[in-house]
Amino acid sequence: MGEEKKFTTVSIPTPLFKKIEERIKGTGFTSVSSYVTYVLRELIAEEEEEEEPFTKEDEERIKERLRALGYLD
Repeated sequence: MGEEKKFTTVSIPTPLFKKIEERIKGTGFTSVSSYVTYVLRELIAEEEEEEEPFTKEDEERIKERLRALGYLD
């Protein structure tokens, strides 16, 4: 069987909810919850990308290559 999606409830202030409702009118978002979920996923993805784009090994390989090309001493 497929994995059942589970949800929780998060409370936000009513004025914020109403602003989001207005913002999503005419978009593909069918609910405030779907929009908030999308925004949070995007935020998390950005933070994960910023954490460490290169490992120490990647950094050393790049430095070695730049030295071989004469860009670093």
